[in-house]
This record gives sequence, structure tokens and C-alpha cells, in this order.
Amino acid sequence: MVDLMESGKLKEENENNSQLDKQTVLSQLPKGWEIKKLGEVCEILDKLRKPITKRDRIAGKYPYYGATGILDYINDFIFDERLVLVGEDGAKWNTGDKSAFIAEGKYWVNNHAHVIRPQRQILLDKWLVNYLNFSDLSDYVSGMTVPKLNQGSLKQIQIPIPPLPEQKRIVSILDRAFEAIDQAKANAEQNLKNTKELFQSKMQSIFDNGKLKVESGEWEEKKLGEIFKLKSGDGLTAKNMIEGKYPVFGGNGIAGYHNNFNFENEVIIGRVGALCGNVRYIKEKFWLTDNAFRISEGLNDFNKEFVVYMLNHKSLRNYARQAAQPVISNSSLKDVYISFPKSIKTQKQIVVQLDKLQAETKKLEIVYQKKVEDLEELKKSVLQKAFSGQLIMENE
Repeated sequence: MVDLMESGKLKEENENNSQLDKQTVLSQLPKGWEIKKLGEVCEILDKLRKPITKRDRIAGKYPYYGATGILDYINDFIFDERLVLVGEDGAKWNTGDKSAFIAEGKYWVNNHAHVIRPQRQILLDKWLVNYLNFSDLSDYVSGMTVPKLNQGSLKQIQIPIPPLPEQKRIVSILDRAFEAIDQAKANAEQNLKNTKELFQSKMQSIFDNGKLKVESGEWEEKKLGEIFKLKSGDGLTAKNMIEGKYPVFGGNGIAGYHNNFNFENEVIIGRVGALCGNVRYIKEKFWLTDNAFRISEGLNDFNKEFVVYMLNHKSLRNYARQAAQPVISNSSLKDVYISFPKSIKTQKQIVVQLDKLQAETKKLEIVYQKKVEDLEELKKSVLQKAFSGQLIMENE
């Protein structure tokens, strides 16, 4: 069997694959393969499905499926067989979006997923699912406000179908390849998670140890309101923003660019929005909106980079008032206890230590994120081979 995990060929294969559109692949199939429309080789069981509103569902042991998978567990079922489900609306249909999946046992399906029974003497369930998830089905989707893969379009999807024994062989190859790819991806994702946690763990250790030094007088512990004063920026609506070179910072970060600035060399804290509580030190000239605070007083006894680490360590987002738009205020932050070394020299030493670790962890994050992305591309490359007949030819 060809070594499907040989990543050295990945870039070249993906470049070649990108040049092969669906019609080219379908026109170059091996002898004995056919092209069939889904409606010709599958029975559509949509008339049997039935939605149940959330308030009318009774909790139970049977899966309740929607467009993307299990939504709930209820006390009754409609189907008691292995079938293929495909998102009708509320799903995504691009390459790799997993819009199709297999349901087994006893379960219920609402009206947001098509229910399909392949003619199994012609077409394997897994072959169909793999092909649908490999394909970009967006050409079959209609509707702008609510995109939908309606039943008529579903039936028109063209599927390459080899003889059943070849389907079984290819599906077996895919199962083994995907198991290896998924394991490698899981390892890379775990390494990525561990890398991110490493930095947080080190920062936690520094500030926890700092608390122990409060009694010796090396560190202090005070309420945030005792040492800093916070002041909001100036209002600037999107309508009044004039395109320019100065970044505009709101509650969640950069919200645009303006032709004027109101501050520079400031420590700011997001005040409104999903990422409120984020702390940044902005050295350049910028515009600060009233959706963010700046530390207007109290920074003279601090290294500004240290203040950013210290306050981000406190996860100020946790002190936000939970509403449609999360908001933090002076009153919600003033009693937050923070620990810090009295010596600015010590603060700078901590910054150097954390900057170095952060740079190293970011490098590792890039490596592991790239590996995860490459593994996803590798899976697409394997599927490309499968549905163009190359896996069979390479394994004969």
C-alpha cells in the first residue's frame, strides 16, 4: 500500500489536486466506474422525519438528530436502521465540512437533515459519506439568507461509483489512513494545547510565588483601585471614522483605522464586548474609543509591560457584567486584589523571562498549528486519490 502519511509529498500533491476540478476527476475515472446521480442510487426518506420543538421534547435515551449531528436525547425514535444523514439547512457544504454522517440504532431526525438509504448492492454508506464530505457541494446549495440544500438538488449530486468490491477495498484503505491521520492530528492538537498551557502555567507560578513574598516585603498586594485610575477613551462611531494610519482600539482590540489619534504609549483595557478585560500596552499613536479604558494614573511605579502581564493574569473578563454585551466597569475592577514586586528592576526581570517564554511558545504554536492544517490537507489529498481511482491503481 502506498505510504499515505508521507508528508514530504503533501505540498506537491495538494498543488496538483487544486488544478483538478470535479469534472476533470469524473472524466478520468478507471474502467468499470460509473457516474450516477444520488437520486438514482439512494432512497430519500425525508417524509418520515419530524421536528420536535425544544419545549415539547421529553428527555430519554434516543438521539435526536439535526443538520450537523445529535442535538438532544429524547424518549422516542422514528428510525431503527443504519442510514446516511445530510444537512439540509443550518449546515456547511464546502470541502471537508462533514455535512454528511451515518446514524445507527434507534434515533429521531428533525426536518433539517436529509435521510438517505443507499442501494447497498450498488453503493456503500461510507463511500457515500466520504464522497459527500470530500466534495464542495456549494453549487447545489440555494438561498442567500438561509442557505439550503433542498431535496431536488441533493438528488442531482453526481457520485463516482466503482464496483462494490473496489468500494470496499478503498473504504478499508481510507479507514486505516484516517485512523493514522486522526491520531496524528489529535497528538498535534494536544501538543498545541500543552504549549498554550505552558505559558499560562509559568505566569501562574510567578504570581503565586510572588504572593508568598508579600510578608517579606519584597512584593505588595493591593486592590486595583488603590493603585490605578481608569478612564474611558473618546467616542468614535464607525460613521465618523475617517480612513487613516492610526489604529482605533475598542473593547475587543483594533476596530479600524482613523486619520487622527488621541493617545500614545498607554496601557489599555477593553471595557465592552466579548473580549473585554484584555490588557495591552500600545506604544504607537492610536485612537482609544469609549469602549476601552486607559490607566490614567498610577503607572509611575510600574514597568508597563509588567502591568500587562499582571492584569492579564487576573483574567479581568471574569469580572464583567453578563449581558447581551459583556461590560466591565471601574466598580467591578476596583476591589480586585493584585500582587506585584515593589522593585521595578524585579518587574523588568519578570518581563524578560515571560517575553522569552512567550516567544518560544508562539513558535511552537505556529509549528503545531501548521501540522494540524497539513494533516487536514493530507486527508483531502487521500480522498482526492480515492475518488479518482488512484488508490486502487496504487495498491494493485
